[in-house]
Amino acid sequence: MPRNENGFTLIEMMIVMLVISVLLIITIPNVAKHNSNINNKGCDAYIKMVQAQVQAYEMDKNQIPTMADLKEENYLRSDSNGCPNGNEVVIDSTGNVTAVAKTN
Repeated sequence: MPRNENGFTLIEMMIVMLVISVLLIITIPNVAKHNSNINNKGCDAYIKMVQAQVQAYEMDKNQIPTMADLKEENYLRSDSNGCPNGNEVVIDSTGNVTAVAKTN
C-alpha cells in the first residue's frame, strides 16, 4: 500500500514561521509610528473644533469662554477629555485655543 504524505514537513513549517516573524518585525514599528501621527492630527482637528465653538460662544454671549463654560452650555460634550495624544486644550484670555502637554 502506498503511504499518504499530504502534510507539511518541519522545514516548510519553519520557513512559514520565519516569513511571518519577518512581516511582524517590519509592520509593528510602522503601526506604532502611524498611531502617534493619527493622534497628533486628531489633536489638531480637536483644537480647530474647539476654536470654532469658542467663536460661536463669543458671538452668543459676548465673552470669551473657558473649557468649563463650553461644556456647561453644551458647546462641547461634557465627556470630552482633550486631545487624543494626551495634551490638554487651553483657551487663553484672547480666545485662542492651544494644546499643552499635561503636567503630572
